[in-house]
Amino acid sequence: MDSELQYFPAVLRSEHDSPIDALVALGLPREECMELVAASWDRPELSLLAWVDGGRAVAVLPLAEGRWAACNAFVEQSCREPKEALRRAGKLAKRGRRALVGIWAGAPAGTMAG
Repeated sequence: MDSELQYFPAVLRSEHDSPIDALVALGLPREECMELVAASWDRPELSLLAWVDGGRAVAVLPLAEGRWAACNAFVEQSCREPKEALRRAGKLAKRGRRALVGIWAGAPAGTMAG
């Protein structure tokens, strides 16, 4: 049984043609990227989450145009309501940064799992 869906704010770092390219841009080894993408193939609407640099959360989000967003993820601000996640993302979208909302089948709101 899947965990309840969680929504989290994310700040865009770059856009890419594939989820593997986006994960590599976030600093993950290519082999690990391929494993993450293969493991998530049946849930394309979900974000791909990873932890790098001693625990920093990053995510790859699917974009409407078929591209992929490489983002800094704020999973500690995850919540059950997309509107609340959008509000939290808006607070992060300062100085010209683009904020998005990611979706994951994760831990309870306000907690981190990895």
